[in-house]
Amino acid sequence: MADLPAGWEKHTSRSSGRDYYLNVYTKESQWDIPSSPAKQRNMEQVQCSHLLVKHRDSRRPASWRQDKITISKEEALATLQEFIGQIQTGQRTFEDLASQFSDCSSAKRGGDLGPFGRGQMQKPFEDATFALKIGEMSGPVWTDSGVHIIKRTG
Repeated sequence: MADLPAGWEKHTSRSSGRDYYLNVYTKESQWDIPSSPAKQRNMEQVQCSHLLVKHRDSRRPASWRQDKITISKEEALATLQEFIGQIQTGQRTFEDLASQFSDCSSAKRGGDLGPFGRGQMQKPFEDATFALKIGEMSGPVWTDSGVHIIKRTG
């Protein structure tokens, strides 16, 4: 058989024994032999910083700041809302608060997570970030990690 077009791999189904073809970029598969190069995923990327406040029901209730996080979801939200108020009134900058109080290791970079595309973050976080304009800050965003405020930077 001739070589496959760029971006495709041939695999054999474990359940049926049939050959199928995998697009290495999107991880989509098809039964038919591809006739053109694989399409790449829309690689739209965003960049953001965030400030994460974890609570005792977080996926991993520990951080660089404390070994065991015991505050409730309500307390985490109240803390985050205080931070939002301080940012909105100009008392503190987003980056200062994230550096000092974020329960994510990105605190060392002022909360900067660097660029990422769709499918790389938890869905509520991804949706909130992609919905922001550059320079905008979100309200509270809940994920399995805790509650965040997100500032889109790119």
